[in-house]
Amino acid sequence: MAITIETRDCSGLGDSDFVEMADLCAVSSSAYEVGSLSKQAEAWVLLTEARDNGKLRGFSFCTLERIGGTPCVLIGAGHTCRTTRRDTVLRGVIADQMRRAAMSFPDEDVLFGMQINDHGAFEAFKTLHDVVPRSGHKATGEERAWGRRLAKRFGIGSLSYDDRVFTTRGKGQPGVVFDHASLKPERIPAETTELLSSLVCEDGDTLVVHGWVTAEELEKLL
Repeated sequence: MAITIETRDCSGLGDSDFVEMADLCAVSSSAYEVGSLSKQAEAWVLLTEARDNGKLRGFSFCTLERIGGTPCVLIGAGHTCRTTRRDTVLRGVIADQMRRAAMSFPDEDVLFGMQINDHGAFEAFKTLHDVVPRSGHKATGEERAWGRRLAKRFGIGSLSYDDRVFTTRGKGQPGVVFDHASLKPERIPAETTELLSSLVCEDGDTLVVHGWVTAEELEKLL
């Protein structure tokens, strides 16, 4: 059966929704608990869900907004199942958020930003352009500025963020990341893995990543 995707308003979420999400990601190192998920619902506007035959297989909190006039899709806590269908779940979640961006920001390029702590989560950026950070690329001043803007939007203090390497230093609490583990981690280039090598995930360290989708690509989704 096909994976079905639905995006809901966070104001309509209840305790049963948070329990279902917490149960899904209990096996992960980013095992969000009911209380933290409830706080995410207060911090974000939308929740995108992926279901297989009615069973939750992935989710992602997000919001569509402008930062300094630039249209953005900002992604908070998220998780994909650890089954063999995780790639399908990931593609479905990102595609639905792109479709909403196409409706909200017609004829404009859109920035996607999130925090990650697993190299597998770079797969969310497969179809995006100018992804930063990326291996072999020296970030420009504007790209570093975008890292700072996103870190600020994610509630990260300037003293906890290093804009040279796009990393945040946690304070002993789990990081708020989009949690996706690659189905084939052996195929991930060592250079990509190196981008996260300095993170101490147990302390809540994260990597702030962003990329772009063009207006022409978004138009095809409508």
